[in-house]
Amino acid sequence: MIEVKPLTIENRTFIAFEAKIPKTTLLVVMSDDGYIMCGALDVSLLNERLKDRKIIAGRAVGVKTIDELLNAPLESVTIEAENRGIKKGMLGKDALLLM
Repeated sequence: MIEVKPLTIENRTFIAFEAKIPKTTLLVVMSDDGYIMCGALDVSLLNERLKDRKIIAGRAVGVKTIDELLNAPLESVTIEAENRGIKKGMLGKDALLLM
């Protein structure tokens, strides 16, 4: 099952994406400029092999729902996210507001 729906945080609209796949769920919340995602996100790959794309993203681990993703501290962030003031440990919803 795949669910895509709008999500509002402080009068800004984001897109929440949830895909149930065998033995896990992929979770993503996107802004116009970047996204936060569950533990499936490979931040090292984005920073190293895809660095030229300047992807703004953060990763939270151990989350099972969109609400948990929004309220979890980010375990890692891309270099471009850091350039926007997004830091490791910041809540997902706070990071989205900087994207």
